[in-house]
Amino acid sequence: MPLARRRLLVISASATALGILRGVDAAVPAPVEIWKLRGCGCCTLWARHLEEEGFATREREVRDLAPIRAALGVPEPLAGCHSARLDELVIEGHVPASAIHRLLAARPSWVRGLAVPGMPEGSPGMPSSKPERYDVVAFGTDGRVERFLTFVGDRPV
Repeated sequence: MPLARRRLLVISASATALGILRGVDAAVPAPVEIWKLRGCGCCTLWARHLEEEGFATREREVRDLAPIRAALGVPEPLAGCHSARLDELVIEGHVPASAIHRLLAARPSWVRGLAVPGMPEGSPGMPSSKPERYDVVAFGTDGRVERFLTFVGDRPV
């Protein structure tokens, strides 16, 4: 399937999930508020990835992410490269936009956020000729953590 057609299908599916194409009075998600370390290029690339997939972003540079993660409720073992918030959802690390769209469509009640611990090669914002396989995990306020999706690079497997 050509890339332009695939992107149109993804955008259409996401819009449908949000109720936009069904005529439902669905609010457009707020911008993804991103906290990153000063001068971090991969975080900026991740923000561009989100924008290419229909999200608005707002980047904030900080000296230390630990207090941000603590305030957002990110479990320490799930720490990634940057932290973000989309409405009441927390996004930690290089989470692909398609995983965020899927979470927004499903909205499991227990999920507080999604995380990609570390900095997997080939994940959005981490270009690589040899992308790694990695999990996007969902986490809840009760300590529950589950694999949400598995990716190689920016593609689900």
